Amino acid sequence: MSETKKQNFLHGTALLALATAVVKVIGALYKIPLNAIIGEQGFGYFNTAYQIYNVLLMISTAGLPVAMSRMISQASSLGNYRQVRKVYTVCRTIFLSLGLISALLMGCFAGPLAEFMGQPNAKASIAILAPASFLICLMSTYRGFFQGQSNMAPTSTSQVLEAAVKLVVGIAAAVLLKFYFNSIPLAAGGAILGVSVSCLISSFYLNRCYRKAIKDLPITDEATSSGKEIAKGLLAIAIPITIGSAGLQLLTTLETSVYMDRLLQNVNAMHELKLIEILESYGLYHNGVLPNGDVAYLNYDFAALKQSLVDTQKGIYDMTVTIFNMPCSFITPITISIIPAITAAITTGDHKTARATEESAVRVTALMAMPCAMGLFVLAEPVTALLGGYAGAKLVLATSLMRILSVCIVFNATVLLTNAMMQAHGHVVLPVVNMFVGGILKLVAIFVLTGNPHIGILGTPIGSFICYVSITVLNLISVRKVLKDPPKILKQMLRGFLSAAIMGVFAFGAWYGLKALGLTSNLILCALPICVGVVVYLVCAVTLKAITREDCLLLPKGEKIAKLLHL
Repeated sequence: MSETKKQNFLHGTALLALATAVVKVIGALYKIPLNAIIGEQGFGYFNTAYQIYNVLLMISTAGLPVAMSRMISQASSLGNYRQVRKVYTVCRTIFLSLGLISALLMGCFAGPLAEFMGQPNAKASIAILAPASFLICLMSTYRGFFQGQSNMAPTSTSQVLEAAVKLVVGIAAAVLLKFYFNSIPLAAGGAILGVSVSCLISSFYLNRCYRKAIKDLPITDEATSSGKEIAKGLLAIAIPITIGSAGLQLLTTLETSVYMDRLLQNVNAMHELKLIEILESYGLYHNGVLPNGDVAYLNYDFAALKQSLVDTQKGIYDMTVTIFNMPCSFITPITISIIPAITAAITTGDHKTARATEESAVRVTALMAMPCAMGLFVLAEPVTALLGGYAGAKLVLATSLMRILSVCIVFNATVLLTNAMMQAHGHVVLPVVNMFVGGILKLVAIFVLTGNPHIGILGTPIGSFICYVSITVLNLISVRKVLKDPPKILKQMLRGFLSAAIMGVFAFGAWYGLKALGLTSNLILCALPICVGVVVYLVCAVTLKAITREDCLLLPKGEKIAKLLHL
């Protein structure tokens, strides 16, 4: 039984990770051309809508799917399938009620929300994204049902389907609206339309999978908890997680309002000649002419130009955050998989398997996070030049932002993993407290740093770094205190770090050498150093035993992988 549970965990992780890889490739095909279609300003509107959506999404779905998967995992591990059905029914009612409220809030208050975020032109994007708030709650009920039984296939497939529909509909709508109306705000709204439509299609697919699965679920006649008891147990787990996640997301939304205001203050305080110099370096103004060819009148147009400068900097920052989120998203499959696996092991009293699952998850997390962080740090310039299409002053800013955010990857991965461990053991309050402490520190740091004209928007990723480091330290202390047999997290991550450090030296050397040879192709300057890094990292990871033979054997085709790596 214990071996099966651990095997389910790593099979589920591998399946979700594969889906995540496909989704990220599709996402790159979506966001990179999108940045070219709607520009930095439009990309800023797009992300402003997403930030508001994420706050409501966190409130609606952050804690509930975790609680639902835990409760279903507990019932399934004991063979109480009547209880599984009852938990699903209660959860669905709660999920859909919250989704409806979220959708109404976004739709009815799109204008005021856009004004609050300091980007009035994001109104269309916010309104168009409103239906997705309801649909994502519907999807979460299905995914929580499957994840609680360690069945990650429907979730994985639906994620890929969702990304593909978003790509086709979003890009098409953005191009058409920009062509017919020549409006960046409407084009950004068209891109957002792809998200809402993709959620609708994915909901239909998950509903089909659920109807088949519920028919195949064994019929049992055990006594079940009342709906009130299930709701109470669900909310006891979900509310602390939701408060922590939604609170942190709310702080992130406030952070946007804070740094936009501080950046505008910096710009307004600039000497006119200095402002013109910066505007010209960003391509927003040249010899008295605006980008669209119109003549700029200082008293009339400079207020708009100042807003454009700040919007452009935000758009560049948002693009680097998108790149930062790519490797971080590969940690989510691990956290999704370990919660029901650890819960099932604890429910049946198998604490040895619970710890083995945790340490295996730490090794896999380090194996993913470390090379991504190191690679983005040493190759920040060619990566942002290729994916963002930046040059000149924009590339200098993007490179600096990317390097700071790359360091955050390892700490963010550790936070996600340790949060999941504590939640699986039933300790749901501690992660909330730790995240709030980190979030407050982040907001204070951003307020102070972005108000300094010499730091500006670089203060935002620095604030993120302070946030993730502080939460990591607090979580590591908490894990050691509350878990009876805590995993050795830092020890398990050390070999991954050493492998990534060696890889970073070779990758940087390859990039530097290509530049010295006079190569200017961003694709070559990215691709060749990455290939060198992958080879070096694989050799180092195997040599230093960053992944064990036991881990490989628990993966799909594990025997072949272990044999290939000579483990």
